[in-house]
Amino acid sequence: MSTAHKKAIILLICLASVTFFPGCTNWKKKYKALNVEHQNLKGLFERERSEKGQLSEQVSQSQQTIEELQRQIAERNQSPAEATGFGKGYDVAFDPQAGTITVTLPNTILFDSGKAVLKKGNSTELDHILSVLQQKYPNKQIDVVGHTDTDPIKKSKWKDNWELSAQRSLSVVRYLIERGISKDNIRAVGCGESRPVASNSNASGKARNRRVEIVVYMR
Repeated sequence: MSTAHKKAIILLICLASVTFFPGCTNWKKKYKALNVEHQNLKGLFERERSEKGQLSEQVSQSQQTIEELQRQIAERNQSPAEATGFGKGYDVAFDPQAGTITVTLPNTILFDSGKAVLKKGNSTELDHILSVLQQKYPNKQIDVVGHTDTDPIKKSKWKDNWELSAQRSLSVVRYLIERGISKDNIRAVGCGESRPVASNSNASGKARNRRVEIVVYMR
């Protein structure tokens, strides 16, 4: 038998297999399913590559901003408050290594003693900070961190300083969210008395420790 005849017979057998064996008739469906899966994976890969490129660009832009802030502070002799846009009169710290800007507000501006409800009609500082965040630092991650002194809680509904600091940070977070900050970009943190910036052995040190920090992450 010639080679051509052998090939013809093999072809007929294959065709017969496709026709008479149900398992073989699904090859087109399987091919289509695999092709759909391939296209889905291809789309996912392209999307991830695009997102990676966007993230890389954002990181680069953030680093440029950090370096520009460093330059303004070093060369123009600007304070961190001026360089970051919050302005004179605000307690602002800039950490280029961590890539953070921290605005500190004393509790006396925001809250009455032992309270976690923002004072009515006294939101000038918060409104200014909100405006700067929206104009200069949109879509940056933000922590609102509450701190207290070491004085124990007395005649208050709060269990301890941890709870008081957490509720105060929540009050500020809710205020900012209600006025336009995305809830996906902000979180509340309560530290109680665990991170003092001054001694708790005197009244002035305790006053400095009672504070709310708004931390902006540049990276």
